[in-house]
Amino acid sequence: MSDKPNYQDADIVLRLYEMRREAKTREARDLLNFQFWPKSYDDVKEVQKPDNPMNFAWRQLGGYWEMVFGMARNGIVNADYLTENNGEGLFFFAKVAPYLEQIRQDGSPNACANVEWASKECESGRQMFAYLSDVIKKRTESM
Repeated sequence: MSDKPNYQDADIVLRLYEMRREAKTREARDLLNFQFWPKSYDDVKEVQKPDNPMNFAWRQLGGYWEMVFGMARNGIVNADYLTENNGEGLFFFAKVAPYLEQIRQDGSPNACANVEWASKECESGRQMFAYLSDVIKKRTESM
């Protein structure tokens, strides 16, 4: 994997952007980005229940972001370039990261593994995750 992004990296990132515009994915993004502000693990656990109205969004976006960041983790696309252009995945992860250990203990041992990797192993991911974690902490404290 080259240290610099190339045409293929740009093509993949643009295709991922197009996928985010699909109607169901857009609906899921709207729900989790604007209506899901967990203050405790109980809030996360509630969304994971199959009968919760946000459950489809949880599954849709959780799987989507794992696929996206898995491409970077496995060297398919330049990791920093991908992370620079997909901050929304880190935004989602920053909301659940405080509860990740409990999520994994309760039956999802690999939950968010690729997004977590991007938040720790990519320079742009570390910076963006730190910033977004702070934004989310301030937002949830003010609610």
